[in-house]
Amino acid sequence: MEARVLLIDDEKDVCDLLTEALEEQSATVVACTSAKTALERLQQEDFDVVLTDLSMAEMNGTEVCERVAGTRPGLPVVVVTGQGTLETAIAAIRVGAYDFVTKPIDPKLLFLAVGRAAQHHKLNVELKRLREAVDAASTPSGMVGSSRAMRRVHETMARVAEGDASVLIHGETGTGKELVAKRLHAMSGRRDGPFVAINCAAVPAALLESELFGHARGAFTDAKSERAGLFVQANGGTLFLDEVGEMPLPMQVKLLRALQERKVRPVGAMNEVAFDARLVTATNRDLEEEVEEKRFREDLFYRIHVVRIDVPPLRERSSDVLELVQHFLARQAERNGKGPRGVSTEAAQKLVAYRWPGNVRELENCIERAVAFARYDEITVEDLPEKIRAYRADHFAVTANEAAEIVSLAEVERRYVERVLSLLGGNKSRAAEVLGIDRRTLHRKIERWEHGEDEPTATPDGTSDPAALS
Repeated sequence: MEARVLLIDDEKDVCDLLTEALEEQSATVVACTSAKTALERLQQEDFDVVLTDLSMAEMNGTEVCERVAGTRPGLPVVVVTGQGTLETAIAAIRVGAYDFVTKPIDPKLLFLAVGRAAQHHKLNVELKRLREAVDAASTPSGMVGSSRAMRRVHETMARVAEGDASVLIHGETGTGKELVAKRLHAMSGRRDGPFVAINCAAVPAALLESELFGHARGAFTDAKSERAGLFVQANGGTLFLDEVGEMPLPMQVKLLRALQERKVRPVGAMNEVAFDARLVTATNRDLEEEVEEKRFREDLFYRIHVVRIDVPPLRERSSDVLELVQHFLARQAERNGKGPRGVSTEAAQKLVAYRWPGNVRELENCIERAVAFARYDEITVEDLPEKIRAYRADHFAVTANEAAEIVSLAEVERRYVERVLSLLGGNKSRAAEVLGIDRRTLHRKIERWEHGEDEPTATPDGTSDPAALS
C-alpha cells in the first residue's frame, strides 16, 4: 500500500496503533491528535487518503469530511466509527466521506478501505493530469503516448527523419504504423512534398504494378490515357507501402529493380521514368521468417530494411491507455460539440487492465461506442463493451503445491515460451529477442515440441549430443 495517509484521532494510543499497522503495509502516515492541526497540514502537504475518527471532542469526523471536501475536493476520507453510530457514518458519507470502517477495527478491512481510497485518488489525479495535458497540447500527428516504449519510437524517428534511408515500420494491426510514416514525412526535409500511401494487401495483384509504376495509353482495356504511378506522384516526398509483406513475389522483383535503378517503367511503355521519393514500408508480418520460408525476397528485404522502427502493441504500453482515452474523448467532443469529458475511476481500471488485441484502433472504436452510450459527463463501466467489462487479467505462473504437480524444467521452458509468443502475437523474431536466444534456436525448439520430441540429450561432459541436433 504505497499511500500517504493523514490520520486524525484525538486518542494518542489509537494514533500510535493505527500508524504502526499502516506503516507495516508500506504506507506513509502523518498522525495528528488535533483535527485543526491536521487540516492545517492538509493545506501545506499532499496526501492520498484522510483517515479520521468520527467521534472527537474538538471537531467530529462529519465536519472533517465537509472541510476536506471544501478545501481539497477529490481527496477521499475514510471514517472510523463505533458499531452504535452507523447512522452517523452514513451521514458522513453523504457529506463526502469515501468509506468507513467500524470498531473494533479489523486490520484487513482497514487496509482494504484505505488501499481502495488511495488507488481511487491516484487514478483521479492521473486522469486530471491527462485531461490537462490533452487540453494544453495539440497532437496533430495523432501519436499520443509518453511511455518508455513510445519515447523509443520518437527517439528513433528523430534520428532518421532527416535522411533518405528506407524505413521499415513493424507492428501489429492497429498500432498506428501509418501515423508513424506520416510523422516521419512531416519531420523530414521532404515535408513540403507529397505523402503518397497505398495498402499493398488491398490492391489486386494484377493492378498493383499499374498503381505503383503507372501505365501508358492503351496498355490495357480502359487505359484511355497515360497515368503516372505512385512512385512518380511521390516525387519530392514520401511513398508509403503499407502491408508490403503481402506483395506477390513477381511484383517484389519489379519493386527491387525500381529501387535499385531509381526508375520505373509504366505498364505498356517503352521508356523508363526517374523518380525521387523516399520509401517507407510497413508490415505486421515477421519478414525475416517470410524470407526463410521463401515468401519474401531476401535482397528486397535488405533494400527496404535499412532502418527499422518497431511500434509496440498497446498491451506493452498500458500506461498510455488513459492518455489515448483523453485524446479520443477530446476529439469526439470537438466533432460533436458535446460529450463526456472523462471516465470514471472504475471504467479507467477496466480500460487499463484489458489486453487490447486490436491495439489503438480497437481502443478508439471502444471510446466512440462509449461516447454514444454515455448518459453522464463521464464514461462509466456500463458504457463499455461487454468483453471489456467482463475481462479478467491472466498471469503466467508455474506453481506446485504437491510433489505430483511438479513438472520438468523442459516443460516449464515450453510453457514460458508459449506464453511469450502469445503475448507478442506469435512474432518469433521479437520472442527470440525477449528470450535472449537466436531465432534458429527458437525455431528448433518449436519444431521439436510440435513433433512431440524432447530436448537434445546431454553427453557425459555436459554438452549436447550432436546426433540429437540432426
